[in-house]
Amino acid sequence: MMMTNTTNNEIGQLRNGPGAAALLAAGIGCAAMGIFSLLGDAFKSVGNFFNIYNPTGTLSGVSTGAIVVWLVAWAILSRRWAEADVNLRNVSIISFVLLIIGFAFTFPPIMDFIQGK
Repeated sequence: MMMTNTTNNEIGQLRNGPGAAALLAAGIGCAAMGIFSLLGDAFKSVGNFFNIYNPTGTLSGVSTGAIVVWLVAWAILSRRWAEADVNLRNVSIISFVLLIIGFAFTFPPIMDFIQGK
């Protein structure tokens, strides 16, 4: 087995910004899915707006909108953090909270509770 010693100058230093951008964008997309689901269920006009394809109802627009939010967030954050080192612990915590928001707002008993049904 051959071992080579390299320094940071030879291989360059890797930044965690692009990975953190992907992680945070995923959390933002999950939260958008939950928020859009809740709004589409709570307000008839929003539900009609999200109804892109009748057989699936509001889910078609909710999921499409959440994907667009995720991609836009990822594009913006990855450009902004391309050469940055960010606090990955904080980004992970925020992403996890956004994920929980997304799960909670798509869970029918929680949606009904928030709407007062």
